[in-house]
Amino acid sequence: MTSFQDKKVLITGGSRGIGKAIAQAFAQQGAHVAIVYKQNQSAAEQTLSSLNGSHHIKVQSDISQPDQVEQMVAQVTRELGGLDVVVNNAGIGDYHPLEQINYQQWQQAWQQTLSTNLTGPSNLCFCAAKYMMDHGGGSIVNVSSRGAFRGEPDKPAYGASKAAINALTQSLAVKLAPFNISVAAVAPGFVDTELTAHKLKGTEGDAIRSQSPLNRVAKPEEVANAVLFLASDKSRFSSGTIIDVNGASYLRM
Repeated sequence: MTSFQDKKVLITGGSRGIGKAIAQAFAQQGAHVAIVYKQNQSAAEQTLSSLNGSHHIKVQSDISQPDQVEQMVAQVTRELGGLDVVVNNAGIGDYHPLEQINYQQWQQAWQQTLSTNLTGPSNLCFCAAKYMMDHGGGSIVNVSSRGAFRGEPDKPAYGASKAAINALTQSLAVKLAPFNISVAAVAPGFVDTELTAHKLKGTEGDAIRSQSPLNRVAKPEEVANAVLFLASDKSRFSSGTIIDVNGASYLRM
């Protein structure tokens, strides 16, 4: 794996789960990491203390709020002294089955999901790209989902937001290539994190694991490995790609 020695890395949703694993992987490679969190300061501090190396920071920001995204990028570039890699990992996936909710709840689910999973990441891409265009380039890695391809019947706003993230990724990969900025995405399936542990330990666990012929779900570190590859110089000619990390639980052409 390419070393990220002294690279400046911003990770949204970096305090837990996949984001925590990504932060730890970059720090292990010598990067200086900015963990962006929305509310859970305690989790952010715990993750920060777990990182190898020094000069890591935590930044509170609600990425669904455009002004906060702009302020967050400015703070990170100021405190880290630059910005080389952005990982758009923060997201929500609340269930909103059509037959169980009313029209107002349906509207609310779409507004909240799209503002966090699509508009927020797109604003971060804009702010980061503007900085990178003036400072020699960089890498943007967006965290998508298997659900972007197979659909999400009980949380369609989530599936739609991740499909849109894939389209955003590929559009920006073309647009930003002349500025030495690569843009790519990872699309995990089910991942074993604090947020999913109850399902894996419950009655649904066996069915979830059996979706993959490996009869298990992904580890957060496996998603992090794909992110590190896409952020590295070794993957420059793979800009625009979307790497599946789903254990062959869903195959696409």
